Amino acid sequence: MSQIITFSVDSEFAGRLDDFIRQTGYKNRSMFLRDASLHFADASLRGDIDSMDVDQEIEGTAVVYFQHDVEHRLAELRHSSSFKITSYHHNCLTNSHTCVDTMQVSGKAGAIREMINGLRNTKDVDKVEFVLVPFRETGCC
Repeated sequence: MSQIITFSVDSEFAGRLDDFIRQTGYKNRSMFLRDASLHFADASLRGDIDSMDVDQEIEGTAVVYFQHDVEHRLAELRHSSSFKITSYHHNCLTNSHTCVDTMQVSGKAGAIREMINGLRNTKDVDKVEFVLVPFRETGCC
């Protein structure tokens, strides 16, 4: 069931907010403010992977852009006992002349952080991002 929550802002802020909402593709303020609030609260409470306790259990998606010479390194990671990779996808991006792998990763923050930092310092790895799964107490799974 929906509940209406209101707050007041000045006209300048409301105009800037509406511009930002349009630029990000949201169709209305409510959805934008809901997502922004949840993202802000999640980031404030848990922090990012670099600030998390090494033993905190987390999961998320690692996105790795690289050249083909790195595939052996990624294969080693898929068989690591330090964390669990539950899903893996490889794609060749012909326009940008690069490959991208996405991996669903779960495990301790310290081990995943070590993996991400190791990949960032690997020759022919162009970019690595880790997207932390939003925290939920209940849901579908």
